[in-house]
Amino acid sequence: MNLELAIHMGQQTLITVLVLSGPVLAVALVVGTLVSVMQAVTQIQEITLVFVPKIIAVFIVLAIAGGWMLNQAVSFGVETYKTIGDLEP
Repeated sequence: MNLELAIHMGQQTLITVLVLSGPVLAVALVVGTLVSVMQAVTQIQEITLVFVPKIIAVFIVLAIAGGWMLNQAVSFGVETYKTIGDLEP
């Protein structure tokens, strides 16, 4: 394995991780911010009030985008195994 191939595989891995985790993290961030603003406006400081909406939103995103995320992960795995198979000893 040469250095360029190792760097390329590392870049593809990081890009895949960002693409797969991006939608879930973005939704959690938006929901958490909205709930925090609502808590600040209403002065309700209940700690569980932040977690329940985030968990529900994350589950909804996973239910909607889960198939696409699985396809992305599988295609990345297939390409990685193909690359490993093409390596010269």
